[in-house]
Amino acid sequence: MKKIIIIAAVMILSLGVFSQEAVKDTSYWKAGGTVTFTFSQVGLTNWAAGGENSVSGNGMANLFLNYNRDRASWESYMGMAYGLMQQGGDILKKTDDKIELFSKFGYQAVNKWYYTILAGFTTQFTDGYSYPNDSVPISRLLAPGYINLSAGMDYKPSKYFNLYIAPVSGKITIVNDETLSAAGAFGVDPGKHTRSEFGGFLKAMYTRDIMENVNLLTKLDLFSNYIENPQYVDVSWEVTLTMSVNKWLTANIHTHLIFDEDIKFPEYDNAGNVVDMKSKVQFKEVLGAGVSFKF
Repeated sequence: MKKIIIIAAVMILSLGVFSQEAVKDTSYWKAGGTVTFTFSQVGLTNWAAGGENSVSGNGMANLFLNYNRDRASWESYMGMAYGLMQQGGDILKKTDDKIELFSKFGYQAVNKWYYTILAGFTTQFTDGYSYPNDSVPISRLLAPGYINLSAGMDYKPSKYFNLYIAPVSGKITIVNDETLSAAGAFGVDPGKHTRSEFGGFLKAMYTRDIMENVNLLTKLDLFSNYIENPQYVDVSWEVTLTMSVNKWLTANIHTHLIFDEDIKFPEYDNAGNVVDMKSKVQFKEVLGAGVSFKF
């Protein structure tokens, strides 16, 4: 419960910061975003068809703060998500967990192209487990954490779409946990807490109302390490479709696909013994209905 309170406080404080910026809005500044809470509950009493009681909830925030003046452009984004579920008499389990921040500054070169530098950071709020094992964390706050620093060109053909191409990019993987570090989790050398990579980075974002009361937000990040296995491209692709019923009620679908050659999953034999570690495509889908605040 303490973790839930802390997470809620972080989200509310973040919302407050961005709201204050919006109050100070001028012709050069634009701030806003959406905060969504979705809930699901099943209660059964003497139910002949069987089943279990369950309750789940998920919170998601997408916030932005942009500045445009003359040939200068500064864009900042913060995305957060957290979800919990309890089924029957089982323990409370985490279903979603993300903190993402990025900020980029650009200076117009010609037409729709900008010289741009970008800084990005990604991690999670709380420990993650491979259930039913809930005693050994497989991920934690800053384990992993990812920092991206890059320089390149940003293409902005419209207010709905931008494409950032950075031939010079550094990616730092952080594993700030002794056990996970010793196991060489997330691609770090065993016993090390960081791993640095140099390569090329591409980031694309598209957001638009594709029809009345239906908004599409999609983000794609690609990174290739020039020095080691450049053929293995790190992929992070998110799609969020939000459908507004009225001013407050919404339904949304969120998907996230990840591929990172440095993240390995165990392969088991018929006896349950680990025989290999392989990278795999990761996919998450969240479907929910609830309340949404847009500003």
